[in-house]
Amino acid sequence: MQYIVTAYDGTDEHALDRRLAAREAHLKSVEKRVQEGQHLYGAALLDEGGRMIGSVMVVDFPSREELDQWLEVEPYVTEKVWQKIDIQPCQVAPLFMDLYRSNNG
Repeated sequence: MQYIVTAYDGTDEHALDRRLAAREAHLKSVEKRVQEGQHLYGAALLDEGGRMIGSVMVVDFPSREELDQWLEVEPYVTEKVWQKIDIQPCQVAPLFMDLYRSNNG
C-alpha cells in the first residue's frame, strides 16, 4: 500500500541543527529504501526563506504496521527532527509507477 508521509520538524531554536546532524543517516536510509522499492519520492518542505522545515515522502509498504516499523528506526524520528507526522494512504498513478520502475530497475 502506498502512503503520503508529511513530517514536520520541530520549531525550537535547535531544530535545524538536529536535522543537519541526522541528515547523512537519513539519506542513507532513504537510499536503502529506494533500492528496496519502499521509498518512491521525497522532498524537503521549505519555509518562505528557503529553510528546511519538514519532509514529504511517498512510500510503499505492504501494511501500515510495516510503515510504522520503518518510522521506529528512521533517523529523523530517533533523533527527534520530526515532531509531527501525518500519514495518508494513497495510490500512485500507474504512469508514475512505470516511470519509477524504469528508473530503478
